[in-house]
Amino acid sequence: MSAAVPILEVQDLHVSYGAIKALRGVSLKVYEGEIVSVIGANGAGKSTMMQAIMAQVPRESGQIYLEGKELASKSYQVVTQGISLTPEGRRVFAPLSVYDNLMMGAFPRKDRHKIEEDLTWVFSLFPRLEERREQYAGTLSGGEQQMLAIARSLMSRPRVLLLDEPSLGLAPIIIKDIFRELKRINSEGVTILLVEQNARQALMLSHRGYVLQTGNLILEGRSEELLANPEVEEAYLGTGKTTGTVKK
Repeated sequence: MSAAVPILEVQDLHVSYGAIKALRGVSLKVYEGEIVSVIGANGAGKSTMMQAIMAQVPRESGQIYLEGKELASKSYQVVTQGISLTPEGRRVFAPLSVYDNLMMGAFPRKDRHKIEEDLTWVFSLFPRLEERREQYAGTLSGGEQQMLAIARSLMSRPRVLLLDEPSLGLAPIIIKDIFRELKRINSEGVTILLVEQNARQALMLSHRGYVLQTGNLILEGRSEELLANPEVEEAYLGTGKTTGTVKK
């Protein structure tokens, strides 16, 4: 599971929005083959961290590396290097068909001859997308749009898949289906960094986890250790009075 060099490493990342400090020295490592989750309350900085990795927001300071090489400063370059983001809120191209959305995900690729092979793969993961191949993305259900957003990210053939709140706004039965497929995606060679407010679901899926609180990573460990941590349980796992705060 681990290796000498992480496939993705964030070092001392700081991001500010004017006078507001969104991230304060965030550092984390993701090794090839892992699912790593980052949990935290709304506003903790989880989405900002993902956007900073993708070069969608400027870094005040800090470094981000993919297999020991610093990531590019433009989003499209980050994608071609091997990282893809499924954003919070899905953001599918509503006027385009399911098929066209998937082809948009494959747009940066140079190995055009392998795109059909990957299309077959994502349809095997999400058969409903194949059934709705010519349907406009905006007419899909919320769960189907989330499937499409993940599949679109996979069409860039990423080494690391970033997932920002994939369970947001979905019914529990749909969340269960999507998380089952995320496990399969990981088993087929895609490393995953997941941020989630659904902390229990995220930790049950992942190998390791981090706790992000007001822009600071305050805890890390094996997922089973975090699930058993009384303070994490009280703050994030739905027992006691949920405050979203863990003592440092």
